[in-house]
Amino acid sequence: DIGSERYTFSFTIRDSPAYFINVSAWGKEEYVRSLSESFRVGDCVTIENPLVQSKEIEREEKFNPVTPSGYKLLLSENHSVVKTSSCYEMDTRLLSLLHLPVKDPQDYYSLGDIIANGQSLDGRILNVLAAVMSVS
Repeated sequence: DIGSERYTFSFTIRDSPAYFINVSAWGKEEYVRSLSESFRVGDCVTIENPLVQSKEIEREEKFNPVTPSGYKLLLSENHSVVKTSSCYEMDTRLLSLLHLPVKDPQDYYSLGDIIANGQSLDGRILNVLAAVMSVS
């Protein structure tokens, strides 16, 4: 609808060490908020009826993890469903994927590297590997 607000929620899923794909959901605030609160990092999900689209690499990989696929999944409020599985139903092979980063280990900058090389990195978009100690 022209003039109506639309919301978005993006995340990345993986089902093997080598393959993962970005997912974006678009819709009304209630749908997107409900979807974003329906699962957490590490949950096992099944996605039904997504739209498969080619990626626009220049535009999309700037703010999303780079994936090995040339495609992305789009979720529609009217057609797509995301179901979570309990930890007892989860395939144990998926558990080993929980701690794998979606980036090449050589593609990160540490905070020390950024401080030491700040001038030469000015204006560049970087991947940073850091641990969060507290959120408040």
